[in-house]
Amino acid sequence: MRRAWPTQFTSCYSFTGDLTHTTDDTALRHERMRQFQQIVAQLRVKPLYLMPGEHDASLDAGAAYKEHFGQTHYTFDHKGVHFITLDNVSDPAGRVGAEQIAWLAGDIDRQPQDARIVVFTHRPLFDLAPQWDWATRDGAQVIDVLSRRKNVTVFYGHIHQEHHMVTGNIAHHAARSLMFPLPAAMSQDKKLPVPWDASAPYRGLGWRQVEVARPSGALALNEMPIKTS
Repeated sequence: MRRAWPTQFTSCYSFTGDLTHTTDDTALRHERMRQFQQIVAQLRVKPLYLMPGEHDASLDAGAAYKEHFGQTHYTFDHKGVHFITLDNVSDPAGRVGAEQIAWLAGDIDRQPQDARIVVFTHRPLFDLAPQWDWATRDGAQVIDVLSRRKNVTVFYGHIHQEHHMVTGNIAHHAARSLMFPLPAAMSQDKKLPVPWDASAPYRGLGWRQVEVARPSGALALNEMPIKTS
């Protein structure tokens, strides 16, 4: 998917999980993570911020991911915005967990009331489609903590399609994926990838460019489809 990478006007990259595909073969899991590292090493823009998806972390509680990429939850600041990366996949039940929620609460409480905060998760924090595992078991507790600040935006992965939701004062956004487009929530009996069409191999795939306006800090979302040339 190298053709999908933006080449200009980008100050950092973030991947919202599922860097690799699930395998219960430990050696193969490590090899896939090494392959991912080799691919993203070619990105010309740094820094690069990563987080695991359930395909990367659910079978070993994130052990292999941590060995290759570091912590599964962390914070950083970039150009006046405070970023929080949460892990709701290392627990195969889809929980963030009490310890991480307490860590999050401490971080949120240290931020000014008017801080610009962006949160990355893999699973959606709200109940989009629990029957398809499109939810976080303790997501309501996480949202309650995030609601202590007024300028919070959440970006999540997992569902492989564009989706937008608002809970209270928090906007949640998912973008299209680079592989395996999925159908709309509960639009069919089983959650299966959209069938591949050789005549339109990149249909439903894409990435998102996020621009931060100055001085307001408002976010502008640009949905970018993968093109054949």
